[in-house]
Amino acid sequence: MPQEVRGVIAPGRDEPVRVEMIVIPDPGPGEAVVKIQACGVCHTDLHYKQGGINDEFPFLLGHEAAGVVESVGEGVTDVAPGDFVILNWRAVCGRCRACLRGRPWYCFDTHNAEQRMTLTDGTELSPALGIGAFAEKTLVAAGQCTKVDASVSPAVAGLLGCGVMAGIGAAINTGAVGRGDSVAVIGCGGVGDAAIAGSRLAGAAKIIAVDIDDRKLETARGMGATHTVNSRATDPVEAIRELTGGFGADVVIEAVGRPETYRQAFYARDLAGTVVLVGVPTPEMKLELPLLDVFGRGGALKSSWYGDCLPSRDFPMLIDLHLQGRLDLGAFVTETIQLDEIEKAFERMHHGDVLRSVVVL
Repeated sequence: MPQEVRGVIAPGRDEPVRVEMIVIPDPGPGEAVVKIQACGVCHTDLHYKQGGINDEFPFLLGHEAAGVVESVGEGVTDVAPGDFVILNWRAVCGRCRACLRGRPWYCFDTHNAEQRMTLTDGTELSPALGIGAFAEKTLVAAGQCTKVDASVSPAVAGLLGCGVMAGIGAAINTGAVGRGDSVAVIGCGGVGDAAIAGSRLAGAAKIIAVDIDDRKLETARGMGATHTVNSRATDPVEAIRELTGGFGADVVIEAVGRPETYRQAFYARDLAGTVVLVGVPTPEMKLELPLLDVFGRGGALKSSWYGDCLPSRDFPMLIDLHLQGRLDLGAFVTETIQLDEIEKAFERMHHGDVLRSVVVL
């Protein structure tokens, strides 16, 4: 039978979010209902609220989540009721040209639940990134559920559902940071700090954190940065070169998503080095670079989609590293809140006061 649960709705562009009762249908073929235990408040949720993703209001916000599978539909074999799972927004299809070439982390046909959750009056909801986890329960494609060790805190586990995985993956998967490498990370919010943590995990010898906020730079040191640069006071390109023998970093990760910071990343890398763009730009942004510089500096310019992660491979591995004390995922949780505190959490995020607010249910 369909269930009524509480969920956080963005009713219209820039309108305050509100808690309403939503209807969760029984799972159909290939679907699962998940009882949410924790969900991080991500910048993408704010973009949905502001109408920066699309205009398919009302949205059911939340996507960075962990919980327990309550029920599954026909044909579901990878997860079962009672499994503790992290939700992901890129359910691999296994059939597209990327999957068939053995590169499922690039899957070009990811999918979501076929059925829609609704308000009690029947109004269909658009779940953020196909998840909608600011709710007591949600309906997803079963492929969006990745089983992990149930002994981990849900507030920590859910962070791999988006921002922390994006940052760690940008370093390890996309940037291929290796032992002894020099790395610069521009932008030290949650994603940038995760890229720093990932670089440390990969064995980088020098990790340079760049931001305009000294508070964020101090936090970055705790995540593994060996050096910090306040780019409001210092030219970051010159500073990164000075810290790397005049050459530039082997890998520069841009976690802001702006043309000016991308240019900094481009010129702050060593010859034949790698730039990784993991910050998400807005549609109107344009980038201009001399083509001769693109050719002459060699190397690679990459974009990182969700940290180029494969959830079935990466989520359990990172949870195990956390439980072993080798990756402090708990350091990303600034505060835990309730469903009715999300609007205030957006304000704190906007002012740079938190790495992650996490809704605990």
